[in-house]
Amino acid sequence: MSIPWHRDGRHILNAIAAEGSLATMVLGNSMGTNWKGHYTTSLLDAFAQGRLTRANDFSETVKLFMLLGRYMQERYHGRYYAKAQNLARSLKAAYDVAMRDCNLLVMPTLPLKATRIPPADVSREEYVARAFEMLPNTCPFNVTGHPAMTVPCGMSEGLPIGIMLIGRIGEDATVLRAADAFQQQIFTAPAPPDL
Repeated sequence: MSIPWHRDGRHILNAIAAEGSLATMVLGNSMGTNWKGHYTTSLLDAFAQGRLTRANDFSETVKLFMLLGRYMQERYHGRYYAKAQNLARSLKAAYDVAMRDCNLLVMPTLPLKATRIPPADVSREEYVARAFEMLPNTCPFNVTGHPAMTVPCGMSEGLPIGIMLIGRIGEDATVLRAADAFQQQIFTAPAPPDL
């Protein structure tokens, strides 16, 4: 099955996540606004103190998205965030159409073989590149809201291979049942090695 919109999912997410993370994590102090549930003021205080006094402890990818979000908001005033949110409806519709005649979509979790975790002294550029190279197949579902999960389906040179199961909106239980059945009947991942 081919879903051409799938290739655009990461670009749609990038535009939404950059300004969205700025609005939630920085301007919204980890809670955002207009939430109708309980606001935990002590959590807001703790997050603000940590963000203001230990911002360097954020990962390189979080720092990148905060800076990019600020730039996008100041330079384009939410234009690309809005465009991405508009495109998100087409992305969601493409998956909905694909799942009219099936209960689940199954695809590789990663578009590449699993790689080793980079060493602590890796360059900022390589750290960010390695983090983002793993996202193309998973990030579209952060945009659309389709339930998705990965399960191990094999091993290659001691590293896991995963498949991702994607269900229709609201059918999380179908994804969970399929993942459980796969792990029970087809492939059970080996226990991780002792460290």
